[in-house]
Amino acid sequence: MSDVARAAGVALGTVSNVLNHPDKVAPATLERVQGAIEQLGFVRNTNAQQLAAGRSRSIGLVVIDISNSLFVDIARGAQRYASELGMNVLMANSDNRADQQRADLDFFDGARVGGILLAPMEDAGEDVARIRTHGRPTVVLNFDTGRNDCCQVLVDNEEVGYLAARHLIDNGRTRLAFVGGRDYLQPVALRRRGVRRAVAEEGGRVTLQEVPTENLDPPGGLRAAEGLVEDVRRGRLDGVIAVTDLLAMAIIQVFGARGVEVPRDVAVMGCDHNSAAWGGMIPLTSVQMKGLDMGREGLRLLLAEIDEDPAEHRHVTTMLRPELVVRESTVGRERATPLRD
Repeated sequence: MSDVARAAGVALGTVSNVLNHPDKVAPATLERVQGAIEQLGFVRNTNAQQLAAGRSRSIGLVVIDISNSLFVDIARGAQRYASELGMNVLMANSDNRADQQRADLDFFDGARVGGILLAPMEDAGEDVARIRTHGRPTVVLNFDTGRNDCCQVLVDNEEVGYLAARHLIDNGRTRLAFVGGRDYLQPVALRRRGVRRAVAEEGGRVTLQEVPTENLDPPGGLRAAEGLVEDVRRGRLDGVIAVTDLLAMAIIQVFGARGVEVPRDVAVMGCDHNSAAWGGMIPLTSVQMKGLDMGREGLRLLLAEIDEDPAEHRHVTTMLRPELVVRESTVGRERATPLRD
């Protein structure tokens, strides 16, 4: 700033006003200082400015998998709200790795962001507790920690599974399969519980087989579908609930290649409304996870904690309700909702 002041022939305070209160500077002086800034390539150090002011205007967001559009929506929701407040959201993708997630949290901690939004897949309670002891407020998204030392924003994943199964049952499907990963992943366990609850309501009229997969990506769906083709042909299966849309997309691909028609022979649906799975020939019925709302609400809770006296703050959990999105893979083209983001 001193270099800019010398180049423009003005006082240091004038440069400060140009950067922070340009309305207080005469037009000719403003133009001269801006010219010096451009000539010298000056860029203000916002980190230093925020530290001097005693509060960062940046928030860190750590997500486990940016390839899943839920986490993209979370980022958008947080960013849009931050923009309204003149703040910034800095995002890191942990790429489904716990060690990378820990490194991302440490990076934002060291960067002295105002607070952190964390969307993990597995329990990160120890890392959250460690970051919070450094005075870094943290809100957890899309994972129930079971703890009471931080705010959380969740989607009712049991309701996700319930809505999926209820949809198929209400459309006349009575021989169902649930294709999912392992229950150590919290969303899988909760969605499975919701599916079982909907089936149990039918008092034995509806059957359910559960098909485990090693992962939640398309290869797992391809392998699972190969084992289901014969069940469809023999009339033992008429509805499939995949715990993720990527699994569902792969299942539909195998069924089509083996001459099984979706949804005539078997209805197939996913559970997480992942736009990465929207490219198939048959638009996929799924359950919308409210990612935009989750990001916005998470940032609201985080800023409330930042602004409040720590002794007065009470941690809360906000539960968002999912919504069914009906497309061709379960009801046919005529009854499907048009595809949109």
